[in-house]
Amino acid sequence: MSQQMSCKELMKVLGLGAVSFVLGVEWLNWLKRRLRDSRGPLKEVLFFPSPQVCVEHLFIRHKHFPCACPLPHGVETSFSRLLVHLLSARVSLDLCVFSFSHMELSRAILLLHKRGVVVRVVTDRDYMTITGSQIGALRKAGICVRHEMSSAVHMHHKFALVDSRKLITGSLNWTLTAVQSNKENVMVTEEPELVGPYQQEFQKLWEANDPANHISQYTNGQLNIKTCKDK
Repeated sequence: MSQQMSCKELMKVLGLGAVSFVLGVEWLNWLKRRLRDSRGPLKEVLFFPSPQVCVEHLFIRHKHFPCACPLPHGVETSFSRLLVHLLSARVSLDLCVFSFSHMELSRAILLLHKRGVVVRVVTDRDYMTITGSQIGALRKAGICVRHEMSSAVHMHHKFALVDSRKLITGSLNWTLTAVQSNKENVMVTEEPELVGPYQQEFQKLWEANDPANHISQYTNGQLNIKTCKDK
């Protein structure tokens, strides 16, 4: 009987410990938000190329075993910071990107979609079909993608809007070469004066490239009538 009681008491202590841990994490997150708010809106600049490090911990929550890959672990880089900002999306992600072939960035977008985040993508009509492009994988997963309908211009933007409040923009194409080899820059900000115009630009491109408004155009010899409903 005594042993049974001690087991119950142990389970109770463990349960209280788990609750305390969760509350502690929530409190730390709250404290970080308050400290950040006291410094004003988020402003961060990232420079590339970024060294290769393991980012597996960013994709798998509550992982209880160490990653066995040979890459350095526990190292923060410009690329890992970019992933952190993207994966912070809880409601929506609007992405405007010229070239998209980076597998880990694709993995991040697919993960957000799986979590229920509403993802919209506007891309370039020529570069969306190049070898290695991840646009097809996004569409196959059910993510709504629209491309520049005009063959006379390129959709050359590289920016993302996280939850309609955080802007990620710069020179970086979403390719392995850009991330690991090129001199590139990315700015992350929550300044409303900067986020607002990008929201307007994305919406303008989204509406202008609605396939329903261009049903007379052909893709691979067939009428392209696939549309994406506005979110």
